[in-house]
Amino acid sequence: MKSVICHSAQDLRIETTELPPLGDEQLRIQVAFGGICGSDLHYYQHGGFGTVRIRQPLALGHEVSGIVDGWGAKVSGFVRGQRIAISPSRPCGHCRYCQAGQHNHCLNMRFYGSAMPFPHIQGAFSEQIVIERHQAHPIGDHLSLSQAALAEPLSVGLHAIARAGSVLGQQVLVTGCGPIGSLLIGALRRAGAGRIVAADIADLPLKCARQMGADETIHLGNAPQALEAYKADKGQFDTVFEASGSPAALRTALDVIRPRGVLIAVGMGGDISLPMTQLVAKEVDLRGTFRFHPEFATAVRFLNEGLIDGRPVITGVLPMEQAIEAFDLAADKSRSLKVQIQFAAQAA
Repeated sequence: MKSVICHSAQDLRIETTELPPLGDEQLRIQVAFGGICGSDLHYYQHGGFGTVRIRQPLALGHEVSGIVDGWGAKVSGFVRGQRIAISPSRPCGHCRYCQAGQHNHCLNMRFYGSAMPFPHIQGAFSEQIVIERHQAHPIGDHLSLSQAALAEPLSVGLHAIARAGSVLGQQVLVTGCGPIGSLLIGALRRAGAGRIVAADIADLPLKCARQMGADETIHLGNAPQALEAYKADKGQFDTVFEASGSPAALRTALDVIRPRGVLIAVGMGGDISLPMTQLVAKEVDLRGTFRFHPEFATAVRFLNEGLIDGRPVITGVLPMEQAIEAFDLAADKSRSLKVQIQFAAQAA
């Protein structure tokens, strides 16, 4: 079979790989669609991010959907040809964080396409993969496999909302309206946010933010001071989700959030310095959010039931043979949001 393998920065190859043997409690899956994530782009463009570097060839990808092609002796409840969304989260279930229900912090996490541990955890950008039974989430006949591959980034947004707490009736700001930010906006609409303001520096993500349910969009590239009005009376937003990873955006968030508001740092752009006097004086609750686990099932249900429509986020689909072109397109933020690779021709 063929897989999309990253060797180092700017060294992406389509190579022949071997499918691991099928265990008794596993499924063999024909991969249908795979979305290119920001972490995949970091591996491709820079060979890693922060202190995480590629030290051995790494199959990329963790936002995937697929078709059941076989199963182990102890698996039941599936049929050949069944269409599924695939969770990339594979916690051990035994460490103290798993036992505390914090599976996203598993000490032995096997998250697809990660160079954090060594040996690296291989990703899912392959024609076929073998998965654990619990990773398979059936999708409805009406939901395309392309849309099903959005369950993973939608899960990130759902976990961010869970970290924030109730947003019912609140005035919310989302900075950074790429795929995560835009899907987060759709999830905030579903969660009952009273008013959603979306800010970005480019036209395409703001167009998507409006389609996903933002009440107001602010183009900070054209009008850098457009958030000034929201600084009045110590800040206007109850909750801010910073999804760009920009240090400037995080600092601006502290200006426009009200005292005792909740600021969720979603995007990861590296280490930054913060105005601690302002953070303390306004009693802002700054919270991180990392991956997800139980939210994946909720994301699939929302997509299945049409409660969130992620189609505006998908701006390009290319065949596996054009994987390098797909990555280059995904890196061009003026032309794309979520770019997907199609692995199975019959999955169209």
